[in-house]
Amino acid sequence: MTRGLFSWTAEDVIRFLKARGFALVHTRGSHFFYAGCPHGTYRQVTVPFHGKTDIKPRTLKGIILQSGISKDEWIKR
Repeated sequence: MTRGLFSWTAEDVIRFLKARGFALVHTRGSHFFYAGCPHGTYRQVTVPFHGKTDIKPRTLKGIILQSGISKDEWIKR
């Protein structure tokens, strides 16, 4: 079942990014910074980690833009 832009936790986002070649660069408080080159361009993505709570859809949209990975790939995963 696809979830669209709802019900994504930080763990889901991190798992998705790692599967596409992103690696943890550093952390600052409750934010994890991942870097990778999904389509030949260096990208850095900030993922807020607040336990098992869902990431808000607007925050997830920002993460999608930062990653450079198409929205369709995020939704169908």
